Amino acid sequence: MSKRTTIVDIARVAGVTPKTVSRALNDAPHVSKAVRQKVKAAAAELDYHPNLAAQSLIARRSYLIGLTYERPSPSYVVDLQNGALGRLEDGRYRLVVLPFNHVASRPEELGRLLLRAGLDGVLLAPPACDQPALLDMLERHKLPYGRITPHSELDRGIVVTMDEAAAGQAVAAHLLSLGHRRIGIILGDPSHAASLGRMEGYRRAFGDASAAIDGGLIVTGDFTYDVGYRAARELLERAPRPTAILAQNDDMAVAAIAAARDLGLAVPGDLSVAGFDNSEVSRTAWPQLTTVDQPVRQMAWDAADRLIAALDGKKDDPGSLRRDHAHQLLVRASTAPPAV
Repeated sequence: MSKRTTIVDIARVAGVTPKTVSRALNDAPHVSKAVRQKVKAAAAELDYHPNLAAQSLIARRSYLIGLTYERPSPSYVVDLQNGALGRLEDGRYRLVVLPFNHVASRPEELGRLLLRAGLDGVLLAPPACDQPALLDMLERHKLPYGRITPHSELDRGIVVTMDEAAAGQAVAAHLLSLGHRRIGIILGDPSHAASLGRMEGYRRAFGDASAAIDGGLIVTGDFTYDVGYRAARELLERAPRPTAILAQNDDMAVAAIAAARDLGLAVPGDLSVAGFDNSEVSRTAWPQLTTVDQPVRQMAWDAADRLIAALDGKKDDPGSLRRDHAHQLLVRASTAPPAV
């Protein structure tokens, strides 16, 4: 069995000390560019791969980044994980995925799980990112965290945001501009602040159009396809039925399209449907779904990047703790003016 390449081997080839090799490979300061390049060239020549377990023991760090979420939408979860994994690829940190249900009712239990996991830092997706008791716990135990799309206490931790209310306003205004007034609304999980933010955006759009929201056309979902289907059937079996449905994510919007077809309704001829997220399902649905592009993958990448920078002690600009991402309304074939 061949001997594993070590930093001592690299030091011999590069003509430097093992300590200099370690500093160069870790991009530590006070190593010249020429030396760093020589060390990395020697590492490549020797096909060196760092022993993460050994590094962890020496540095007394795990090099593990946690990611916790509750939202059950598969497409959202995939984008979230891929964003974080994309940033960690080819680096020393590894991702530990820790899904956790009913966060709002047991934030301390989630906190204990995260603290027991031996993490260097953690990324908090909704609704964990908006739980003050959880944030208090992580801060007491000095576990660094990044928050993905929080809606409260935006001065705590690393924060990556998108204006949910403005995004909700944009998609509701689109339906109103087409002439729809009897619009059904399928809310997401009420424990997620995003659901409240999007609803606030709907209210703004209706107010700007001098239109009234019919409270009898608001039903609560949970961001899943199955519950979205039942909610859409409930709306479409009312008389008079809505001419359009606003669903607070794409999974529920696609479920609304399926419910309409099962009732013999054409989309968008008899019913317009709009979603939220611009997930993969919005592009593969037929007709393709009008939706809001929420850059979940990029936001997860960004949160991971800035958490790692903080863990590695890299200085950034004073405003680096918070970064806002833009939304985009994507008008596709699932929306049209109401039938006369």
